[in-house]
Amino acid sequence: MSDKPIPSEPKPAATILLLRDGDAGLEVFMVVRHHQIDFASGALVFPGGKADPQDFDNALIPFLRGANDHDDMRAAQVSAIREAFEECGILLAREAGSDDIISGTRLATLQQFREPMNKGEISLLDFLQQQKLQLACDQLVHFAHWITPPMMPKRFDTHFYLAIAPADHVALHDGYESVDSIWIAPAAAVAEAKSGKRTVIFPTLRNLEKLADAANIGQALDNAKRDEIIPVLPWTERREDGQYLCIPVEAGYAISEEKMPERNS
Repeated sequence: MSDKPIPSEPKPAATILLLRDGDAGLEVFMVVRHHQIDFASGALVFPGGKADPQDFDNALIPFLRGANDHDDMRAAQVSAIREAFEECGILLAREAGSDDIISGTRLATLQQFREPMNKGEISLLDFLQQQKLQLACDQLVHFAHWITPPMMPKRFDTHFYLAIAPADHVALHDGYESVDSIWIAPAAAVAEAKSGKRTVIFPTLRNLEKLADAANIGQALDNAKRDEIIPVLPWTERREDGQYLCIPVEAGYAISEEKMPERNS
């Protein structure tokens, strides 16, 4: 009988890369995970998290604009928008019947719901019904799809989305899951990770490098719309000089393998 643990089933999750054009070019909003969070604690990450069962509720469909027809992909879009609101206070939504994303003034009246939603005291459906809002799923551009490898104790099946941050929405970390936040050029985040100034996990680093290919929002969105999304399930390979973490070359990342640090026995 094998003593090897049975791989856990990856949990659906979504991550959102909120973008703006800064003085020096493209910037992305990132948060620092709380040190007591059991996944990527202390790391610089994009806002996001695992899907809630409520994100799959078909009753949400009338309160979504431009949602994907596939149930799982629709839930991923909902998760991305919900997490952006709960974790950093940006809400990609419209008043019912409006073509415009809600204003910063309207958003300010909704901030009181972030914590109750995060605690499960009010459902997303009730929130949207009461406030007469529709989530703007059509503002999301699918950017990447990563699946945590089987050898990891916690596994996620994560869809990454790009979205333009509304100019008058102020992004702020929640103080619970995240303890700091920053608007940063993707190349600068990569440089800070490589210098050791910041902790950035492998998938985040690869996606920052990919995002850094774009000089501005328009280019980033065009690149994402053009690229084929290849699911990335990393694997390890033992070679003569050590252990390597690998991803499919066809996924289109600048680096498809990285030597892993040797563990002290």
